[in-house]
Amino acid sequence: MATIFHIALASEWDAALVAGSYTTSTLGRTLAEEGFIHASRADQWTGVRDRFYAEVTEPLVLLHIDTDLLDVPVVEEVPAPGMTETFPHIYGRLPTAAVVKAIPLGDRPGQPEQPGQPEQPAPAQPQAVPGGESFSRTYFREMFFNMAVLCVVIGASGLGIVLGLALGGDKAPGLGGLVGLVVGAAAAVWLYRRRHARTTSPTS
Repeated sequence: MATIFHIALASEWDAALVAGSYTTSTLGRTLAEEGFIHASRADQWTGVRDRFYAEVTEPLVLLHIDTDLLDVPVVEEVPAPGMTETFPHIYGRLPTAAVVKAIPLGDRPGQPEQPGQPEQPAPAQPQAVPGGESFSRTYFREMFFNMAVLCVVIGASGLGIVLGLALGGDKAPGLGGLVGLVVGAAAAVWLYRRRHARTTSPTS
């Protein structure tokens, strides 16, 4: 696909959409008067706009034309005697179906999007989290879960110490606390695995 460009008055392009074809050659000239429709390559249309449309106050649109969709010839030639730079000329009506994009140019020259240049990235959006929850809600839920798991470990260790004191002996509280710590850690690992298995399981 080759893309060429044509600057049109928005009102004339709207009329073309109703008629099904565009027949304006250039500003103030029809296809019948000129014999062809003036067009430009990607590196030419801004110069055409600045030279011939700078004083136009009506809304303008930049037509992106797919030459593969045209049923009339496109000829590269100089627009006037004495010129050396060639421009694409469309020898016939421009079907609106061959226009793949029509971009408003704005009120002042120099403001529109430049064809062939990458589009500006959209503003960054907040990162989505599973289930559609907000980041803050997910963060605090995870924090409370971690605190609860820590309390399980501390509680198991404390319970072991209490049982050790109940059994008596110098080493029983320490051994009881150690056993409680191991049991609490094992419980914490089990809780983490169970939670992660639930949150990462695929959905249908």
